Amino acid sequence: QVQLVESGGGLVQPGGSLRLSCAASGIIFSRSAMGWYRQAPGNQRELVATITSGGSANYADFVKGRFTISRDSAKNTVFLQMNSLKPEDTAVYYCNAVTNYGGSNFWGQGTPVTVSS
Repeated sequence: QVQLVESGGGLVQPGGSLRLSCAASGIIFSRSAMGWYRQAPGNQRELVATITSGGSANYADFVKGRFTISRDSAKNTVFLQMNSLKPEDTAVYYCNAVTNYGGSNFWGQGTPVTVSS
């Protein structure tokens, strides 16, 4: 059974930082690309950042220079370090895994992030 469990969301003031974590189980983590997506109320889910099994990262333009995605294969965990947060970053953030073996796609349950003063 595949599980992606996100944590680290919460309320933060504009300009602040949060670090999201996603612990994966039930997949071969080292053979899976991982990513973070977000969905704000009334909006479609959008890509935030992805990282390949080899560690290559890709970012949406609106987070470049502010967010950093990383992965720890020893812990089967992917992280999203979010700095200089803006109110428009408010959304539910979802962890995603795409396996390199078979191309299966999995989602976590989401963790809410609210940026507000």
